[in-house]
Amino acid sequence: MQNYWIFTILSATLLAQPGDTLTPTGNMAVSRGTHTATLLNDGKVLIAGGQAYSPTGDGVWASAELYDPSAGVFIASGNMTRPRRSHTATLLPDGKVLIAGGDGVAGASAELYDPSTGICSATGGRTTSRWGLHTATLLATGKVLIAGGRSLVTAELYDTSSGMFTPTGPMAVASDFWGIRGVLVTTSAWRWRCFDVRTLPSRDGYL
Repeated sequence: MQNYWIFTILSATLLAQPGDTLTPTGNMAVSRGTHTATLLNDGKVLIAGGQAYSPTGDGVWASAELYDPSAGVFIASGNMTRPRRSHTATLLPDGKVLIAGGDGVAGASAELYDPSTGICSATGGRTTSRWGLHTATLLATGKVLIAGGRSLVTAELYDTSSGMFTPTGPMAVASDFWGIRGVLVTTSAWRWRCFDVRTLPSRDGYL
């Protein structure tokens, strides 16, 4: 089976094929940043949420779409229950996708995407609002560990059998902005300023 990597940069998507070459593929329906891309069991890729950067304003999307690598096209799928950016999307053992957290009011919520129906539905209430930069890791038990977020040390477990979140032991160190220290780049599309999160409280840039 050949391995592919999908890169999404605004409305353009590139496919990295074997041999480390890049060739254009179909565009997404809308431009997206801080979205998620989750490989599903059928080989398709779920692209969910994110933010559109434009001179007229930044919109946060509730929409989702599927990338079909066999056809090289994106197909609209069911919307999420609310707009999300900087969220997580974790493939579960049953083939569903747990979509959790994100900026703003989405931070304390979670939902499940069912690829068999293309529908997202709300799932158990979160114990903590995680406003981006958290992680979601599928454990060998089938549970999902949700940890951190902006300046958070807390963690919780999602139980796929009950559909509920429960608190678990905290991390030793809080995660912070970007999760990196002073490693930022400059592009013509977005504005950045390098900083060290250990010493500078100001945060300037877009992601």
